[in-house]
Amino acid sequence: MGNIMPARSPLSASDASEASARLAALGRGIRARRKALGISATAVAEAAGMSRVTLHRIESGQPSVTMGAYLSAISALGLDLRLESPGDGSEEATKVREGWIPARVRLSSYPQLERLAWQVHGTDELTPVEALGIYERNWRHLDFEAMEPAERQLIDALRLGLGALRSDV
Repeated sequence: MGNIMPARSPLSASDASEASARLAALGRGIRARRKALGISATAVAEAAGMSRVTLHRIESGQPSVTMGAYLSAISALGLDLRLESPGDGSEEATKVREGWIPARVRLSSYPQLERLAWQVHGTDELTPVEALGIYERNWRHLDFEAMEPAERQLIDALRLGLGALRSDV
């Protein structure tokens, strides 16, 4: 047998750009979680029953990797994949998001974090570890009375998932 090339994406050209962006975001989230946990790519790949190269392709968001491989990597990192409708602001959707750590924390979605991150230039998003660090370094400047529930949920999820660096928070 000769070299076997990865399968081409089954997506049509019109759907490919949106799907590629979502897969890239999913891959970045998987990589961010692995890095936040301090686990090597080799260890995660072994735990997920795949090669390190396949894990790298997942973290790159390549559409030719099977969904089963994505789910194996997600599971090996202690994550869960949930389906939700875009823009669903219902109470049930809010409950599902409790304890959820986004792959990238969009500054515009969290007003107090955006205010605290004034020194961050050239990006609109942070990794969860960066967001937690900014919250903890600036804890005394947070206004909990004015904080939106979604931002409070983010802080709680970051502290639960990544561990609080301060004992008084």
